[in-house]
Amino acid sequence: MPPPDLHSEPDTWTRKDLIAIEPLSRAEIDLIHTLATQFKQTLGRSQKKLPTLRGKTIINLFIEPSTRTRIAFEIAAKRLSADITLVEQKASSLVKGESLRDTAQVIQALNADMIILRHSAAGAAAYLARILEIPVINAGDGAHEHPTQALLDTFTMREKLGSLEGRKVTILGDILFSRVARSNIWALRKLGAHVTLAGPATLVPGHFREFGVEITHDLKTALADADVVMLLRIQHERQSATHFPGLGEYKAMYGLNAERARWLKPEALIMHPGPINRGVEIDSHLADGGQSVILEQVTNGIVTRMAILYLCMNAAKTKPSPLPA
Repeated sequence: MPPPDLHSEPDTWTRKDLIAIEPLSRAEIDLIHTLATQFKQTLGRSQKKLPTLRGKTIINLFIEPSTRTRIAFEIAAKRLSADITLVEQKASSLVKGESLRDTAQVIQALNADMIILRHSAAGAAAYLARILEIPVINAGDGAHEHPTQALLDTFTMREKLGSLEGRKVTILGDILFSRVARSNIWALRKLGAHVTLAGPATLVPGHFREFGVEITHDLKTALADADVVMLLRIQHERQSATHFPGLGEYKAMYGLNAERARWLKPEALIMHPGPINRGVEIDSHLADGGQSVILEQVTNGIVTRMAILYLCMNAAKTKPSPLPA
């Protein structure tokens, strides 16, 4: 991907909010990835900060726990010279019974320029985007979507593989309760990839075929011709009932170990959005091995989110400073 024309391309982005992958066009995804490429070139500089969002205040409103996403957004904002403040549920008036709407409107009234929301309720980010004038970025809403994760995942794949047209990507694990899976399905399909979902039938129900993907419950079939295998942990916190006997049974049938890794092509990428349950969905030597790009996903989460913050702030008419050449 060539370096972006920073003086013209942001004008093609008109969304003040990033709520989901589903409504995005391929051109919008391409633009985010192109800007992320440019931002990644700044990571090795001795002076890593850019003046782009100097004077802007961003609130990380995390009503659900997170490590990677929260810290990546914090670093991304600081690299763009924005001020960022973390608000967690336990430290907010939400524990006193205040509604999400009132909390968000108070934040806006305090002259914040953007809210990044992580919430356990599907649709929470879309709801705030409708009632607030400032941008809202979805950092994960229930089992609905996690758009920034899909954008960094597909950015990582494109860095390694080039075009994703015709590439075969297997997503393995808890598809039913995974917002990461949903966002990645949308992004990968828009970029021309063939997507296969794999795992126990209780966690990979047939209705997902409506997304335009293939489904298999046979692990060898799922892995044999994959260019990428993306592993997902079991989302216990979103399950109201047990969907398989236990972690031991899942590992025995679907865990990626040394023997099963032989079914993969030598050049296939191993990915995981984290957190990893080592020894369950993947053995440690594979998570840390040569085919793994898991830590590169983490790094790419910074630059992808820098691109999103820049674009949405620009679309909200808050006039960020021009990016440096």
